[in-house]
Amino acid sequence: MNKKIRSIIKVVSISTLVLAACATALQAAPQEESTPMETEVQDTPQTNPSEEGTSVQEKVETSDVSATVETEPVESTEPVQSEPPSRDVLLDPDEKPPSGTQNEFSTDFSVHTVPYSEILSGGPPKNGIPAVDDPQFISIEEADEWLEPLEPLIFFKVGDDARAYPIQILMYHEIVNDIVGDVPVVVTFCPLCNTGIAFERTVDGEVLDFGTTGRLRFSNLIMYDRQTETWWQQASGEAIAGDLTGTQLAFLPASIISWEEFKSSFPDGTVLSRETGFNRSYGRNPYTGYDNINNSPFLYRGPSTPDELPPVARVLTVDLGAEAVAYSYLTLEEIHVANDTVAGQDIVVFWQTGTASALDVGTVAGGRDVGTANAFSREVDGQTLTFSYDGSNILDDQTGSEWNVLGQALSGELEGTQLEPVVAVNHFWFSWAAFKPETRIYQP
Repeated sequence: MNKKIRSIIKVVSISTLVLAACATALQAAPQEESTPMETEVQDTPQTNPSEEGTSVQEKVETSDVSATVETEPVESTEPVQSEPPSRDVLLDPDEKPPSGTQNEFSTDFSVHTVPYSEILSGGPPKNGIPAVDDPQFISIEEADEWLEPLEPLIFFKVGDDARAYPIQILMYHEIVNDIVGDVPVVVTFCPLCNTGIAFERTVDGEVLDFGTTGRLRFSNLIMYDRQTETWWQQASGEAIAGDLTGTQLAFLPASIISWEEFKSSFPDGTVLSRETGFNRSYGRNPYTGYDNINNSPFLYRGPSTPDELPPVARVLTVDLGAEAVAYSYLTLEEIHVANDTVAGQDIVVFWQTGTASALDVGTVAGGRDVGTANAFSREVDGQTLTFSYDGSNILDDQTGSEWNVLGQALSGELEGTQLEPVVAVNHFWFSWAAFKPETRIYQP
C-alpha cells in the first residue's frame, strides 16, 4: 500500500470516528443548554495529559468532541463598528436557514449577508462547546505548576493588565467573555483555523456576551451574541445573520506566544485558571497531527485555496483596510524580520523560535517548535526604524538597540521602548485565503 493511499485512509478513519462520536452525543442531547458532551466529561475522571498509548477513538470519546469542530480566521484591523448594510447587500430573506437552527435560536434569519449553503454543522449544538463566562485568574507562580515553557497561549494586554489565556483551555471552550482593564472583551480561538482573536464586545453602547453556535463557515467558528442572537464570523468579526447583520466588532491586538515568553516579560501578569466550572481534559490535544503541512483542512467546504502556499501552512496576517498581507512562517523562519509597508503604513514582523504547536501531538505543550510572530509599527518618536536579524538578535539599524518578539527594546539607546502593536492574526493559509482572496503574500 503506497504512502498516499495510507494517508487517505488515515484521514477518512479519523474523520469517521469524530463524526460518529458527535452523532452519538447529539442523539442523547437533553433539551437544556448543557450538552451530553459536558455531562459525559463531567462524569469521567480527569485524564492525565501525559498518558501515552491512547487510541484515536479514545481521544475522540474522552476529549470534548465539540473541540474538533470549531475554528477561527481574521480580517480587518480597523476598530470600526459599521451600520447595518443597505438592502442591496443583504441576501434572499426567504433562503432557508441552516438545518435545525430555528429550533435552537431566536435569530432573525431573514437578514443575512452570506449564503446559508456555506454554513455547516460542526457536530455539537448551540453551546455544545461552552464559553467561559466567569473567568478566574491566577498568578504566574500558580500557573507555572501546570504550564510548560514552550506551551502556547493567547497574550492580551490593556494598560498594565497583562493576561494569558492558555490554548489548552481555549481548545475546549473557544470563547472567553472577559473584562480587561475595564474594557469588556471577548478572547476567541478556532482550532481548525489556528486563529486566536480578541474583540471589544461593546456594540452601540451595549455589552454583548458571546457563545458558540456549533456551526462553521469555511471551517471557521461562528459565534452568536446572547443579547440579540445575531451570528458572528470569528475570522472577520462581522455579523453575518440576525438583527446586527453588517456590524463589525473592533479587533484588538492579541498574539500567540509561549508561556516562557509571557512569564519572563510580565512577571505580574495573570493567567486564566483551569477552574472554569467544567471538567475537561485540559492539556490534551484532540486534533493530533492536524497541522501537518501536508494535510487537508478538516470540515472545510469553501473556495479553492490558492496554491502559492500549502493549505495548512501557518501565516501571520495583517489587514489595514486598503491592503491585506500574509507572512508565511516558512519565510519568517528563514529571515526572522520582515520590514514592510502595508496600505501606506510602515510595519515590521518579528519571528522567533520557542513556541510549541498546539495541534501537533497528543498534548498541547508537547508539539514541535513552530515559533511565534508579531507585527508592529516601525515609527518611534517620529522616526521610522528599519530592523534586521544578526543571527542571534533583532536590532534596529538606526540605534543598534536590541528588541524581542513582543516589540520591547531590551538594551541600547531605545531600551524600555515599546513598539506600537499592529493587529495581526495567526491563520492557516486556507482559512485566510477563503476570507481574503485578494491578499498579498510577503516576499523578502
